[in-house]
Amino acid sequence: MSPVLPKVLLTNPMQEAERIRLAAHAQVIVAPRADADTLRALVADADVLVVRAKLPDDIFDHQTRLKGVVRHGVGLDMIPMEQATARKIPVANMPGSNTASVVEYCINAMFYLQRNMGSLALRDPVGDWPVNRPRADSMRELNGQILGIVGVGTIGGALAKVAGALGMRVIGLSRRPENLPKGVEFADKQALFSKADIVVLACPLTAQTRKLVDAPTLGLMKPGALLINVSRGPVVDTAALMAALQAGRLGGAALDVHDVQPIPEGLYPPGLGNLLLTPHVAGITESSMTNMSRGTVDEVLRLLRGQRFANLVNPEIFE
Repeated sequence: MSPVLPKVLLTNPMQEAERIRLAAHAQVIVAPRADADTLRALVADADVLVVRAKLPDDIFDHQTRLKGVVRHGVGLDMIPMEQATARKIPVANMPGSNTASVVEYCINAMFYLQRNMGSLALRDPVGDWPVNRPRADSMRELNGQILGIVGVGTIGGALAKVAGALGMRVIGLSRRPENLPKGVEFADKQALFSKADIVVLACPLTAQTRKLVDAPTLGLMKPGALLINVSRGPVVDTAALMAALQAGRLGGAALDVHDVQPIPEGLYPPGLGNLLLTPHVAGITESSMTNMSRGTVDEVLRLLRGQRFANLVNPEIFE
């Protein structure tokens, strides 16, 4: 008689090669949908939960034998951490697994908003020349501009390094100013939003950062400044940002994260040419998915062998 394999529930698919590697050691179940009711039903007999979607706050009321939770990614706001810790359920994430991807997204967004190559491309080499060439006159170089980073952690620090190489001056807002990397000047909130030509939000969503960027804060920004959000949607007061863009106060915004995901009808006004919206993909590339899936499977197998997670985020459960 074959041994009963432990059950690992995935809220969303992972890279196929890593799913196959995990399937040699566990029964791998991919949720057909990531809605709350489906996840509540499927977690009942799961031994491990792998998270790529927002969990309902009461998810742990519906499990009976959960040994641990692994975040296939970095941000922990998808997991009700207080409840997990209260029930002594260990949680792990994948720090650094998508850093390069998010940093490249931010740089790409800066180029898109300030030097949009698509608008210069000669689809008709003869006819487009006189129309497209003058557009370059109003485009700006990143060199010499001030980049303000809110949340100078792993991603913010890596972004600062790339921005410095491009000739930008980097200022940062961090809870631990003493830990800012070399080349990043500390700035408080008012100074950062007042001085920066481009502001990148790379902070976690907490009670302190929710609606951090509100109407008064947007009012501090230079006319024509840019805002890029790769943190979480509720860090920004969306209505206030849309008003600033519509009024022409800001040069543009790139939003990869949103108040509601997927984006519902009517969340954003149509026809804003200075607004770049993407479907929460800053951290997703082939390479980052490989890193996240491989790291996730390593952590799950570590747990199934009776070991502690290497990237445990709630070690207090063992105290």
